Amino acid sequence: MARKKTITREHILSAVFEVISTEGFSGFTARNIANKMKTSTQPIYLEFKNMDELRNVFIDRVTAGLRNEVYNQRYTDDCIVDLTVNYVKFASENSVFYKALFVDNHESGTKLNKFTHDLFYDKINQDDAYAKLSDEVKEAIFTNCWVMSIGLSTLAASRRARPTVEEIEVMIKNVIEMSQKHPKVSLTKLK
Repeated sequence: MARKKTITREHILSAVFEVISTEGFSGFTARNIANKMKTSTQPIYLEFKNMDELRNVFIDRVTAGLRNEVYNQRYTDDCIVDLTVNYVKFASENSVFYKALFVDNHESGTKLNKFTHDLFYDKINQDDAYAKLSDEVKEAIFTNCWVMSIGLSTLAASRRARPTVEEIEVMIKNVIEMSQKHPKVSLTKLK
């Protein structure tokens, strides 16, 4: 009779979450993940071809959770303000995990940047206040709001500031207004 598998894909992904939530991506090793599960590395390699596949599956799971559970919360009547509030709240409540995902340099950084960009465009293209803006203005709003969101989130994650919804709303609406008046903005992004 074949031995029953006791460590599943879900167990491994939960262990990855625990490791990254406490150590960041620097702790993303097969040995650290196995130690978290109190096992050898063998179950990891039975479920995943390699650590790259595990990282990609984990990031896909995280971005789906962020999209469906974190970034869908409504606080105002403005989708961009709400995205920023949610980003700041996530950073404040999950500081190590936030830093691991969005601040630290790691192999999935570009994928997370694309997720952020795509989510922003999904939201604004469904909103009458923003859907008809030119691509140039939309990109200026994204770039400026992204920079502001990262700054606010990093301040919140490091406990240097605790911006309220009202404060965030004022700042983001000012950034949106400035972006509409002065859309000639660029930010060189790494591929």
